[in-house]
Amino acid sequence: MQVRMASRSLGEDFRYAWLAGLLMAGATLLIAWLEDLPIRDPDSLIPGYIRFPAIVLGAISLDIVPRALWRARRAPLSLWTVLREITRERWPASHWRFAVGGVMAWYLCYATFRNLKSFVPFVHAEGGAPFTATDNVYDTTMARLDKLLWLGNDPAQALHDILGTGFAAHLFSAVYIIWIVLVPVSIAIALVWTRHTAAGSWYVTAVAFDWALGAVIYLLFPSVGPIYSDPKTFAGLPETYVSQLQASMWDDRLAVVGDVVGSGTLQTIAAFASLHVGIMVTICLIVEYVGLARWLRVGSWVFLVLTVFSTVYLGWHFFIDAIAGAALGASTVWLAAMATGNRVGLRPRLRREEPGDASLVAAPAPRVSQDQDPDPAPR
Repeated sequence: MQVRMASRSLGEDFRYAWLAGLLMAGATLLIAWLEDLPIRDPDSLIPGYIRFPAIVLGAISLDIVPRALWRARRAPLSLWTVLREITRERWPASHWRFAVGGVMAWYLCYATFRNLKSFVPFVHAEGGAPFTATDNVYDTTMARLDKLLWLGNDPAQALHDILGTGFAAHLFSAVYIIWIVLVPVSIAIALVWTRHTAAGSWYVTAVAFDWALGAVIYLLFPSVGPIYSDPKTFAGLPETYVSQLQASMWDDRLAVVGDVVGSGTLQTIAAFASLHVGIMVTICLIVEYVGLARWLRVGSWVFLVLTVFSTVYLGWHFFIDAIAGAALGASTVWLAAMATGNRVGLRPRLRREEPGDASLVAAPAPRVSQDQDPDPAPR
């Protein structure tokens, strides 16, 4: 059965994500002009404007090809004919507009976020010279708040003492890397496999708001995180992919601060608030509101807990960063619900699709009485 969707213009479902991206682009241009800073592609190895469309196109292929192979196993038609047939069914023009508009809006927010994050040391420079280490940042304040919340204990050191510094370090390193993959994959799911466009636009808009508000907070409260402001606490951890990444990111920061034009890269260190935690809270709340399978909902909350532990244990964030990130993620879900119409009054609720739209969440089948023809002929 062909999925019919109401005609939409490109990006209509993501108008507020576009607005967030355009505001961030304006801020990026303004700060770059005021501070004489270059604007760069955030992905030096494979440019994001290639990588993210490739992820979406790969997801589209996974949506179409297995269905075609399954249908073609008994169909007298050629595989190419079946592929075209399923593409017409699954991908009408309206859904192409939905997917392309969503990935473009999301990438605009992502690219500008990465540049704004890189600008933080220069915005907070004193005497015309950007800081290179932990001067002029809020790390001391964050560390004090952490000890207050943990009754005088350092949360990272407490986790090292309780969980050890062997297997746990490798486990949390894996959690951190999985998160990096999870975000673009979740965007692809929201834009490609979701046929409930209200759910997809809600999620993508919420993540766009995460980037936008996260950039504002980074600029207002610059910090580098415990791994850089208190490295001795983490000296006993074994070498993992994360420890190598942390060293590489610090090298990038020093290179950018030392020669912002010649470095050819961006610095990506900013700790408060934790967007790892914030975006995971966004994911957890969206899957609850959308009503996905129980195992997905439970799995999301479990992974959120692991994410909080990993960011603190490995020194990426203070515990107060995780709290602020959770508040950020919850706030953006509510703001995106208001922006995309997924609400009843001021309460978030997934809206019903327009007539003809298919839903990600299966609606209960209508009850049919014994005397009623379950498939009546048209009258």
